[in-house]
Amino acid sequence: MSRALAVEAFASPSRRLPDWLRKTIAVGREAARTDALLKTLGLHTICESGRCPNRDECYSQKTATFMVMGDVCTRSCGFCSVSTGRPDALDAGEPERVAEAARRLGLEHVVVTSVNRDDLPDEGVFHFVRVIEELKKISDAIVIEILTPDFRRTQTDAVRALLEAGPDIFNHNVETVPGLYRRVRPQGDYERSLGLFRAIRKHSGTVLTKSGLMLGLGETRDEVLAVLEDLRRAGCDILTLGQYLQSSSAGLPVAEYIHPEVFEGWKARAREMGFTWVESAPFVRSSFHAKESFSRLRAVLKERN
Repeated sequence: MSRALAVEAFASPSRRLPDWLRKTIAVGREAARTDALLKTLGLHTICESGRCPNRDECYSQKTATFMVMGDVCTRSCGFCSVSTGRPDALDAGEPERVAEAARRLGLEHVVVTSVNRDDLPDEGVFHFVRVIEELKKISDAIVIEILTPDFRRTQTDAVRALLEAGPDIFNHNVETVPGLYRRVRPQGDYERSLGLFRAIRKHSGTVLTKSGLMLGLGETRDEVLAVLEDLRRAGCDILTLGQYLQSSSAGLPVAEYIHPEVFEGWKARAREMGFTWVESAPFVRSSFHAKESFSRLRAVLKERN
């Protein structure tokens, strides 16, 4: 039996949540089954750990973004709800369980992300590789999308290893404009993130690349435009733009709620700039509606190969 779920966010005391950021969705048995399966297999999702507003909608459609290498991150980004601290040792059985979950859910498009693991010598890249290898055992037709950290110490070797494993989509979010990095991504580096895309394109002309930004953190229009231009020059194909929402009381406050028409304008502008695929709307997140874009992405992959 389904029920209505109101999407909640921590609005600033002086900023009432606008109507376009209030939605209800039917949460039925499929969402409960997905949630139960993930718990049974001992898997984490960014949907849960990151308190994503689309979680139940995605679960209802049997989709989820698996978060590997634990649920404790070595970095402390101001926008993120994932716990920060000293992570546990890697779980050697996790790659097989991710593949098992994908098989049981009948996923055609699998998204895998991770916490930052700056504590590991390889920053977790070979764990990522193992996840890709296990997923490929399910079916040659499955689309594998990875959403990775910036691999600040091992970037070149990490990119080579991951490309050799053969993901279809290589995603890394720049998250915001460089002028806000000290506040939003204090341990990140904008140029290092762009460098990841340059390294990917240097070693592969076929893998699709993807990145995303949150709007509403205090960025200007010119700053956003400059980031889009930088991403295109670095070889990024797919772009996601969504509204930043404060997901916990400790998170950064929202500076501005962006109207849906503005997101539509950014979508048109990004397409003009040459991005292959653009998702731009208030509730868009990096992997939101990845399943719906499956057919279009398949066509692009076919053209490239």
